[in-house]
Amino acid sequence: MTTHVKTEYTIDASGKAIGRVASEAAKMLMGKTTASYTPNIRSNVRVTVINAAKLTLRERKALQKTYTRYSGYPGGFKKETLSKLNERKGHGEAVRRAVQRMLPNNTMRTARMKNLIISD
Repeated sequence: MTTHVKTEYTIDASGKAIGRVASEAAKMLMGKTTASYTPNIRSNVRVTVINAAKLTLRERKALQKTYTRYSGYPGGFKKETLSKLNERKGHGEAVRRAVQRMLPNNTMRTARMKNLIISD
């Protein structure tokens, strides 16, 4: 059995688009940037995104991008725009949701998301 050293990456989000930062972070969390990448083994990687409040965000995207969720009850369909989400939870929440949706939907996603740290 080989022991993996925890690798730490830092992404500076200032001046970048949210999708570019999220795809870079998702690749690193999956371990695709390491030579020992194996799809069924969770890599020992920690990713820190700094300056999330300085992301380049077009006004059109802030108003048109919507996040939806459904509680399962009648009338439980909720919609929220990106600008409202940023007001309510901060800029880091949008980055977190983008990274989470770029990761594969399997049992390793929760553990990978715990290794993502976002600071505004």
